[in-house]
Amino acid sequence: MLRRLTPVLLTLVVVALGITALAARPDDGGPRRSADFVVLVGAAGLRWDDVDPRNTPTLWRMAEQGAIGSLSVRSAHRPTCPVDGWLTLGAGNFAAWNGSRPGGGCPATGVTVEQPDGIGANLPDQPGVVAHNQEKLAWGAVPGALAESVRCSVAVGPGAAVAAARPFGRVDRYEPALPDDPAELLGSCVLSIVDVGTVDDDDPAVRAAQARQADARLARVLAARPPRSLVLVAGVSDTDSPARLHVAVADGPGWDGGWLTSPSTARAGYLQLVDLAPTALAALGRPMPERLFLGRPAVTVDDRPDDLPEAITAPADADREAAAQRRVAGWFFTLLAAAQMALAVAVLPLLRRARRLAGPHGPEPVSRRVVAVVELLLVAAALAVPAALLADAVPWWRGTHAGWWFASVTALLIVGGTALVRFAPGHDRTLGPLGAVAGLATLVVGVDVLTGSRLQLNGVVGYSALEGGRYAGLGTVGLGVFIAGSLLCGGWLAQRVRRTWRPTVMVAVAGTAVVIVGSPYLGADSIGAIALTAGVSVAAAICGGGWLTVSRLAWATMAGLAVTIGFALVDLGRPAAERGSLGRFLAALGDGTGGLTVHRSSTSNFQTLVNSPLTVLALAGAALVWLALLQPWGGLMRLFGIYPAIRAAMAGTGVAAGLGGVLGGSALDVAGAAGALVVPMAALAALRVLDHSTDRTLPDSGRPGGEGGGASSDGSGPGGAGPAGPGATAAATAPGAATPAHRS
Repeated sequence: MLRRLTPVLLTLVVVALGITALAARPDDGGPRRSADFVVLVGAAGLRWDDVDPRNTPTLWRMAEQGAIGSLSVRSAHRPTCPVDGWLTLGAGNFAAWNGSRPGGGCPATGVTVEQPDGIGANLPDQPGVVAHNQEKLAWGAVPGALAESVRCSVAVGPGAAVAAARPFGRVDRYEPALPDDPAELLGSCVLSIVDVGTVDDDDPAVRAAQARQADARLARVLAARPPRSLVLVAGVSDTDSPARLHVAVADGPGWDGGWLTSPSTARAGYLQLVDLAPTALAALGRPMPERLFLGRPAVTVDDRPDDLPEAITAPADADREAAAQRRVAGWFFTLLAAAQMALAVAVLPLLRRARRLAGPHGPEPVSRRVVAVVELLLVAAALAVPAALLADAVPWWRGTHAGWWFASVTALLIVGGTALVRFAPGHDRTLGPLGAVAGLATLVVGVDVLTGSRLQLNGVVGYSALEGGRYAGLGTVGLGVFIAGSLLCGGWLAQRVRRTWRPTVMVAVAGTAVVIVGSPYLGADSIGAIALTAGVSVAAAICGGGWLTVSRLAWATMAGLAVTIGFALVDLGRPAAERGSLGRFLAALGDGTGGLTVHRSSTSNFQTLVNSPLTVLALAGAALVWLALLQPWGGLMRLFGIYPAIRAAMAGTGVAAGLGGVLGGSALDVAGAAGALVVPMAALAALRVLDHSTDRTLPDSGRPGGEGGGASSDGSGPGGAGPAGPGATAAATAPGAATPAHRS
């Protein structure tokens, strides 16, 4: 009876773990009305390395007494040119002006501003821009949504006119330049948007002069600010490729010191351009147009250094790291894909000759020294991504040749990790390297997540604040490695216990990973947690041996669906501003705008599939597994027969990585990151199993703690000698069979 109830009980455990991880959300301390007026001051291109006490004294003093942060100026186009930045500011959503971007730069875009009555202004191009964003772009932005949310708004300068224009093109009050005394103008409406110029020159002296001029205009704004006003200063855009992080400062009642952040980033010190519009409305106590805004109101958090130069160093350093990450990440993944493909080619002849046949004729065995070298290379390849993540603990981006510094640090970490695996206890056992590598990978990613994901932010194998997709928790590559590492760890541990306990061990280990991935305090990836739940369910269903039958598949599917439905119900019950991605999508389906989310996800999947080097890793790994390792001579089928828990772990990894990539809009990137860990270890374990195919030692069926964990009715034993395993032949008992070098 208990045996029949086991799938039900395990399903309930997985469901409970998943919903527990996903249901709780941290209190974001939502902002309340704090001002009677809001003044948004924008300077296109302004960065933190432009700010210093001598050249920009006004902004420096404002940063000392206010809250500061790094601003990601992502828009619907990349790079975000000034007109796109101003348009995104006024839309509270990723928007872009009409027109192409030759060479990926920022061409001069003239905005026509008409002043028919001397009070306000009209933008005749605005209706066409709104139609372009609604019909051609995937974000569904409505330029002018911020101005539509207040009764009256002021714009100073052409950039501010773009942000303050209503969807039909009207600007309530407009001045082409900032008056000498703008007090009356700024006090005439609750919302004012001021363009203080552009900082875009490459020459340091000219750039400093531009920043000084913008600072002088800011001084006039602050001197004339209305009482009880919030002033937000933002470097609203890039001015050319590549993208950079920019200045964000908030000064006003309730904004005294601290770091700026928002629920859209969930990272102290980071803010998005789309957050400024909802921040202004929240400060004024106005309702949000939820269907139109993607940003969330900003808040302040503590822990900012008291010394402003020290505090400014952090965002300036983050900008340098993010810029270096973009240059280095491409060639790192390209080299990794090339190295793993070369290893796949090198391992093919070893697989062909690894299994020694009985009799006087047969292929000459490969030298033990060559096999040992290939094994070390496979371990090194599997540890490359965790080592690259750990390399961000060293500030390699500050060096003159950042790429070479990163390569040197990563290479040293790979060598150290490989040596640690090589001399770890149990290395000579068949699954020894697999367990050690999976444990190291899971430990590196897990500790980083538990300590705030500091290594992943702007890291080469993490995510970039410049891209604007994620700022906290687990990134795409980290999710793939963590899925593979945790499931392989679960499989390795499950293989060491008796068959009846294997599903429990698998659920205990990988279920903990579900909590880490899904918790908003940790991994903050609800889609990844749902995908991992499906993988854990599949792995638990088949880790005791046998095939994935209809009933087992049904239980696995039920567990995944139960977690998804449970979290959806919990998420839909939250206020709109606190919902996760799944809750927002379901709400959009309810009001008829869900098609935009589907369109964005499909577009993202296609672009990632075509452009990412991880796609090559995923496809190359799948080809090696299907065309070589799963062939009768490849050893993987034999490995699966002897170690069913490892088969379950790899099957669960495939399910979770595939679902996580497709549902998360990253195509095969999650699978590629998981494959970078799993495929080399599968090849190494297959080599060892083939090498053991002529063992004449008896399976250790009664000794607890061995890799086999005891004999079972499906014939799976702890070593390569199990005659019931796939590929077993009479050679296993042939006289004169060679004694293996590794114990299984």
